[in-house]
Amino acid sequence: MIMPVRGSWLLWILVIVQRLYELRIAQKNARWIREQGGVEYGGKHYPWLVLIHGCFFLSLLLEGRWGRTEPVSWWWVPFLLFLGVQGLRIWVMRSLGKYWNTRIYVIPGRKPQNRGPYRYIRHPNYVVVLLEFVLLPLCFGAYGTLIVFPLVNFLFLYLIRIPAEEKAWQMYGEDPDEIMKKHRFFPSFQK
Repeated sequence: MIMPVRGSWLLWILVIVQRLYELRIAQKNARWIREQGGVEYGGKHYPWLVLIHGCFFLSLLLEGRWGRTEPVSWWWVPFLLFLGVQGLRIWVMRSLGKYWNTRIYVIPGRKPQNRGPYRYIRHPNYVVVLLEFVLLPLCFGAYGTLIVFPLVNFLFLYLIRIPAEEKAWQMYGEDPDEIMKKHRFFPSFQK
């Protein structure tokens, strides 16, 4: 069974709307964080993050809709997994509450959050994004996007974003605890 063209178009629109809504939440949270004395760190690399995500969605559109590609016959498997990943995204956002943001903010003297998935995975939000960068292209049959963007995003996160975030905590907050320092992407079930 091939994903209907209307279904892929609707999925693309819904994910874009979701991202725009999340940006509104991030802006609201940023105002609150700044009111609490929060400091932004790593702002110079943020436009690159936006560019990677924007190009990812553009690539999905161009390759998946107009590239005459066809999704795998089992498109519903990555689609259901994608829906499951959205549950993890919501868990991440709810766990951080007003601290959740697309930018790196630290309130000096406050400890990193260690609730919800952050008890087990150091950067669960980045795990969510990496999974989405694999699952969405599979839903669209966008195999070029599937090859390029998960790798580009992983390298950006691993080489730039995560080190910037952890350095911000070291400069303005506190070092993340020893257990979480050891586990960047992989879960730890140690107490």
